[in-house]
Amino acid sequence: MKRIDRSHIQYLDPQVISKLKGLDLIARMVVEGFLVGLHKSPYHGFSVEFAEHREYRPGDELRYMDWKVLGRTDRYYVKVFEEETNLKAYLVVDRSGSMGFGSKGISKLEYVKYLTSALSFLLLGQKDAVGLLLFSKGLDTYISPSARKNHLTILLKELEHLKPGGETSLSTVLYELADKIKRRGLIIIFSDLFDNYESIVKSLKIFRHKKNEVLVFHTLDRAELSLPYKRDMLLRDMETNERITIDPKSIQKDYRRKIESLIHAYKRDFRNASIDYQLLITDTPYDTALLSYLAKRKKLR
Repeated sequence: MKRIDRSHIQYLDPQVISKLKGLDLIARMVVEGFLVGLHKSPYHGFSVEFAEHREYRPGDELRYMDWKVLGRTDRYYVKVFEEETNLKAYLVVDRSGSMGFGSKGISKLEYVKYLTSALSFLLLGQKDAVGLLLFSKGLDTYISPSARKNHLTILLKELEHLKPGGETSLSTVLYELADKIKRRGLIIIFSDLFDNYESIVKSLKIFRHKKNEVLVFHTLDRAELSLPYKRDMLLRDMETNERITIDPKSIQKDYRRKIESLIHAYKRDFRNASIDYQLLITDTPYDTALLSYLAKRKKLR
């Protein structure tokens, strides 16, 4: 009986990845593990092309035609140069204080940091231009989209030192980003969405109005879904530093109902606005998010 190699799966596990050193290594291991998984069940119907060519379009200069490919495939392709990109992607990362929470070894921000690194690697490998925005109450860092060969190094250097801190104002940042974007692109949001609900939905609709595509990765810790604690505890707001003592057992039922209602509302309103939504818990393997991205990429093509 043939032995099935499943070693790739471990590199999609956030707990395993968190033990590795260096975002460059992490990005490569996650993507390589993901690509191996694409060729196995149940990942049918997806493909990732790291091509140096694209199909010929009327107006392309014939001197860039790849005649060898024409001879082999009877199809017209031109060589793609560094400045040519398929789309512009903006990775918008919430680095506010609440993203520092983690109940089991890995915080929400660490989870997002590794995922963002892997997505940057994947996007740039597909000749897409990638930009990075880090925010809390305002826009803290903005790196313009680029598809240059050294751009991954620039992005990973910024992500490597990423720390949580400050209050959240996602809608403010989204309005600011909307003014910066002059060409339609793909906006990918990584956040726990702990901000004013109506403001978030309203600001994201602006991108759809301007014909941008939007993908939201709603990132939460599993403890935030259920409040699984049994003893009285002192809670500290990681953004405002406000403190409160609670009896978890007395409020668990109501808390769970409210968090489920919030998630349901985001799903419903984003769907109605043609915004893609994916709930990610910090123990979710990274292939879930990468497949969501590929599904979105496939729609764009």
